[in-house]
Amino acid sequence: MKIARIRTADGDFYAEVKEDGYHLILGDIFDEWGALSDPYEGECRLLPPVLPKKVVCLGANYKKHAEELHLDVLPEPTIFLKPSTSVIGSGDDILYPPSATKVDYEAELAVVIGKTAKDVSEEEALSYVLGYTAANDVTERAMQANDGQWTRAKSFDTFCPLGAYIETDVTPEDLVVIGRRNGEVVQRGRTRDLINSVERAVSFISGIMTLEAGDVILTGTPEGIGELRPGDTFEVEIEGVTKLTNTIRKE
Repeated sequence: MKIARIRTADGDFYAEVKEDGYHLILGDIFDEWGALSDPYEGECRLLPPVLPKKVVCLGANYKKHAEELHLDVLPEPTIFLKPSTSVIGSGDDILYPPSATKVDYEAELAVVIGKTAKDVSEEEALSYVLGYTAANDVTERAMQANDGQWTRAKSFDTFCPLGAYIETDVTPEDLVVIGRRNGEVVQRGRTRDLINSVERAVSFISGIMTLEAGDVILTGTPEGIGELRPGDTFEVEIEGVTKLTNTIRKE
């Protein structure tokens, strides 16, 4: 099932995405809910597919990407946070900060948590997942290098595009992650090459902090990262899952 979040004249709703349109969901998408039988017929705007309280990211989680940034692959996952204020949806603009000198794209598979997870095992980890979507871990690369840590570089408003939809009926073992800049494929990877699997990520992170329904995990980017300039369009496709498209403009 594909799930969207849309803004209508009556408010913001989750919706089931079907061939004939958006079917509004009534209730709590993370608990009990039902979708209307008829599609919504009014004007609507696509929103980020979820509003996470936190976005937890894995760094250097593909070997070739670690190599291109000259980063060591550590025995335990490297994690960092992006703030909820960095989240935007497909079709929204990524703002190029006035203080930025080098803004990079990072196409990634994103995991949407479906229920509270604390100290879960790898074996049970996927039962805590609602579904999967696409993400762009936008990064100010010069600041990342200068600061010696990643918070400022990863945390600007609009630096975490998510979407367009959440897909619930897919497994994460071998999904294709594609990044396109202005229509040209610049990244292509497979989740089978993740150093730390989705199961490992959910288990490891939940052993450190409680993951809550709606939280998001970014699983890392394959090799091929590069620069974005104002006017560029970047698309992340998780093959068979969803596409995420954003244009970059000066703030």
